[in-house]
This record gives sequence, structure tokens and C-alpha cells, in this order.
Amino acid sequence: MKKLSARRRHPLAALVVLLFALAATGGLYAAFAPAGSAKADTSPQQSLAIAEGKKLFATGCSSCHGLEGQGTSDGPSLVGVGSAAVDFQVGTGRMPAQQPGPQVEKHKVIYSQSEIDQLAAYVATFGPGPSVPSKDQYSTTDPSAVAAGGELFRTNCAQCHNFAGEGGALSEGKFAPSLKGVSAKHIYEAMLTGPQNMPSFPDTTMPEKQKQEIVAFVTHTTSGDNPNYGGLGLGRLGPVTEGLFGWIFALGALIGVAIWIAARTTKAKKS
Repeated sequence: MKKLSARRRHPLAALVVLLFALAATGGLYAAFAPAGSAKADTSPQQSLAIAEGKKLFATGCSSCHGLEGQGTSDGPSLVGVGSAAVDFQVGTGRMPAQQPGPQVEKHKVIYSQSEIDQLAAYVATFGPGPSVPSKDQYSTTDPSAVAAGGELFRTNCAQCHNFAGEGGALSEGKFAPSLKGVSAKHIYEAMLTGPQNMPSFPDTTMPEKQKQEIVAFVTHTTSGDNPNYGGLGLGRLGPVTEGLFGWIFALGALIGVAIWIAARTTKAKKS
């Protein structure tokens, strides 16, 4: 017992316990880390894609993000963002950014899909991150997906993107963009990577099935084939435009009618 107590009081005992705890934590994380992160692919085709992507990156991206994606004062680090973030940002024309500002907007895509794949393959080598989803991941044939996705969208997304995905204003010149015309893959990638002001929804936070349902709802709602059962859609921007319409047109019409009645009454009295 005395020997055991002496070992516990040894100056290096705390360091040994700390190292053991760190090793145990690392082992548990490696064993239970969520799937979906990019895995190394050593095939000749992938090696060629990485080599070509490195050239494209050095030409179009390194001035802001650094030659190794470490980031600079003009652009954030790309370590660990994964290929999905590249496919979304470059595939929607947001990158390369045309000019600095509170938020990078969607523009015309300047790279082909094969070049985007090469850039994504190279950036994925910077560190593990979400990989580009397959069609089976972001699409579903479940007939109840639209209804279930509507509930999830109104709970998690409508505060910024509007209940119909029309977008909305945020603080300091930022905004949540309209989801109309956005492909199913890019919607899924946005949830997976959380671009700019949007929070990310990895599978540990929102399972793949729920993201599929949200994609199904957004695609259905923004397709343009849905009638406005309540009358005029007014941009589907909610009570602001509806109230403005009421005050300007409805109230204006009532004032006009009141003036017309008063004028007719005055004229009748004079005659």
C-alpha cells in the first residue's frame, strides 16, 4: 500500500494519466467517428484528378486561400471542408469570388463539372471532410417525403429562407438566398457543409433521411407547379407584402370611394 501511494504521489503521475486519457479519447473517436467524411482513394484516375485539381487551384484559388489551402487574410482555410463544399461553392458560381463583400452571391459557373470534380478531389486532400453526395443520398421515392420535409423545413430553415424558400434578409447586409432553381444535390450539400451564414447539418445532427425529405419539399415547393389556393401569391414573401398590399391598394380604394361619396353628397346638396 505504501508503494502504491508513493507512485500516486510521483510528479509524473498526472502526466501519465493525462496521456492515457488522450490516447483513450483518440481511440474512441476513431472507432465511433461518423461516416461520410472523405476517404482516401489511391486509384490512378483519382491521382490524375488531384494533380489536375492542384493546377486549377494554384491558378484560380490560391491567391485567396493559400497554395496549400491554409487560408489568408483574403480567404478562409479550406482544411477539412471536404469535396462537398467545393462542389457547392464552385458549382453554384460563388467561387471564385468576384469581389469581397458581406456575402458572396451566386453567379455564372466558370468551371466545367469535370474541373469542379478535380478541384474537389484536390481540396479533399487537405483533410477529411464531407464528400460529394451520390444521387441515392439526396433523392428519395418516398411519397410521404414532401409532407415530412415541410415540417422539418419550417422548423429548421423557414426562419431565414421563408416558409416557401423565397429567401429573406439577414443582418449586416447578409441574406438567405432564394432556393428556387437550386439543384437537389446543391441543397443537400448546403445542409451538409453550412456555407457562409448557414449552419451545417451533418448526419449526427440531422440524419440522411431527414435531409432527403427537406430536399423533396424544397424541390416540390419551388418547382412553380403549385397553385396559390389563397389567391395572388404576392411573391410568397409572407405577411409583409400581404399587409403592404392591403394598406396601399385596399385602404387606398376605400379612401377613394369615401371621397367619391363625399363629392356626390356635396354636389347633391348644392343642387
